[in-house]
Amino acid sequence: MGSLEETCASLRAQITATEEQLAGLKRDLANAEQAAQSDSATTTTAGNEHNDRNGHGRRWPLLQEEYKRYGRQMIVSQVGLKGQLKLRSARILLVGAGGLGCPAAQYLAGAGVGTIGLIDGDTVEVSNLHRQVLHRTKNVGKYKVDSAIESLRELNPHPTYIAHRTHLMPDEALAIFQNYDLILDCTDNPATRYLISDTAVLTGKPLVSASALRTEGQLMVLNDPPRAPGDKSGGPCYRCVFPRPPPADSVVSCADGGILGPVVGTMGVLQALEAIKVITAPDADVAGGAASTPRNPPALHVFSAYSSPLVRTIRLRSRRANCAVCSAEATVTLDTIKSGSTDYVFFCGSAILPSLLGPEERISAREYYEKYPGVSAVSQPHTVIDVRDKGQFEICSLENSLNIPISDILASGLTKPQAADAEQEAPTLPSWLPSELVSESSNPIYVVCRLGNDSQIVVKKMKELGLDQNGQRFIGDIRGGLRSWKEQVDSEWPEY
Repeated sequence: MGSLEETCASLRAQITATEEQLAGLKRDLANAEQAAQSDSATTTTAGNEHNDRNGHGRRWPLLQEEYKRYGRQMIVSQVGLKGQLKLRSARILLVGAGGLGCPAAQYLAGAGVGTIGLIDGDTVEVSNLHRQVLHRTKNVGKYKVDSAIESLRELNPHPTYIAHRTHLMPDEALAIFQNYDLILDCTDNPATRYLISDTAVLTGKPLVSASALRTEGQLMVLNDPPRAPGDKSGGPCYRCVFPRPPPADSVVSCADGGILGPVVGTMGVLQALEAIKVITAPDADVAGGAASTPRNPPALHVFSAYSSPLVRTIRLRSRRANCAVCSAEATVTLDTIKSGSTDYVFFCGSAILPSLLGPEERISAREYYEKYPGVSAVSQPHTVIDVRDKGQFEICSLENSLNIPISDILASGLTKPQAADAEQEAPTLPSWLPSELVSESSNPIYVVCRLGNDSQIVVKKMKELGLDQNGQRFIGDIRGGLRSWKEQVDSEWPEY
């Protein structure tokens, strides 16, 4: 019976997906027919003059509606009619349709960029909606690129939108990049950043790179102007700025570290601005994607929402003499990328944290709940330490748990409590450690975090401080953290 129900559910899901695809094709057809009718009407009004994308053979190079739509930016001296025509002919690829890609694509479409490609293999989730402004609640579960293009077409039907429903892979990156003039890196993981930068250099495309986390963001224009490896006049690449990736266990995503929506939105809008500046530069060749000389010296712009000033600029050096991709000593080539011999995941390290504790040092959320079913720490003495930051602890927490943020624990070092002597009335304790945890009590200590990673680190630290009394006192973590608590114990537990 269960197998039949699963089959029915699978068929319903396939029907739903097919219906959505059909609806998308119908929208595309309607837009194409409308565009054809508009072109036909314009051609008739203009005396049957030829009406192609660049306006050859017409009295005016843009459609009447385009003059109205883009007029406010065309009267800006740095853009003008020439700049608008360059935008109309430009092909821009955005890698990522999330917090950075959405506002960047929105402003590029609004500015009249002729072709906008979006590459992303993820689907829309409810947790995306507070910052990924092209997506709508009705599109939860839909491919992000399809959801984004649906919104972009409503904003501006003139550009050509191309959906790449996949994650960027080394064996496909070269073929995709060759079809565009300019690349925007709107991703959030180091391995993909290096792949994007390397491919941009080797295909001769300028790159606008941005990142955002919590309340801060960074922005750079790289490989501008684009030059072949070994040409010192080219702009630096991502490897020139960061020749070594950060330690894998130090990389924090928006899902783990949090993000303030307007912060990532600001960085995405700045990416669109830099892209427009690259395309409309006075001596820019749209086919080449950038000016023959850099518009400004290469720089890293650091945005901080709660600092004054909001933006600091750090000047960058030119290309590194020993860069692995853009120097005369390059070891990363088109062949090494396409063949897979340049292993980006290996280079950046695994993002999956290894298990630091043995099975005997961990307890599942269900096991903990069954061991202490509704009892208080008084009736069945034990301690639960929640190592999330204060903001997360205020969102939700286990009853009677003690909040000690992991940042406080790691900042204090590993100094063991010192025994009291004649001149010292009490042991020396780390600032984060409550005195009651150093007592001779053998009551167990359970550590919990959001996902079950930080809790393992804290258990190890506490044992290094000798709080387990040479193995006489249990110190362990709740495996899988509070996410497993929702899955195994309380389905109404807030998920954030």
